[in-house]
Amino acid sequence: MRRRRLSREDRAVWDEVARRVRPMRDAPPEPLPDAPPAPAPPLKAPAPPLAPFRLGAKAPPPAAAPDPAPAAIRMDRKAFLRMKGGKLDPEARIDLHGMTLAEAHPALIGFILRSQADGRRLVLVITGKGRGTEWEPAFVDRRGVLRRQVPHWLQQAPLTGAVLQVTPAHRKHGGEGAFYVYLRRPR
Repeated sequence: MRRRRLSREDRAVWDEVARRVRPMRDAPPEPLPDAPPAPAPPLKAPAPPLAPFRLGAKAPPPAAAPDPAPAAIRMDRKAFLRMKGGKLDPEARIDLHGMTLAEAHPALIGFILRSQADGRRLVLVITGKGRGTEWEPAFVDRRGVLRRQVPHWLQQAPLTGAVLQVTPAHRKHGGEGAFYVYLRRPR
């Protein structure tokens, strides 16, 4: 690569800039001590070899994830089993179908707190199961949003003090699309 020579004008500008520049420190920089070389990062263990593949062979089934532990029963066991079996009728219900998250959250809070104040013990919260079973890549996370979000809301303030137990409803009360909410007695 050839070095390019500066023109007279460029050289004059450079000399002026160099004349005006001052060092950042008054003292000359101290030389850095010779640091020992950094140790080489350890090599990763090689990946296990892949099993031989044959055309037409079936893939092994995926490893099943362990089932999550059921929620602890915080109410009378006999009443819990009757409730879960659909033998207790809810004293009130709220249907959140068609609501957005912004509409459903305050409606749920108001319903639960009013129900507890009225002395109700078992209420039904209907969320719906979500839209269809077809797989739509653009909407995968949007189906069943209320069904996934309502149990979390029931465990957060201001409802955590009012709710004793949350469990999926029996089939005759909505099954997967509804929750039984067993409320604490008002204080």
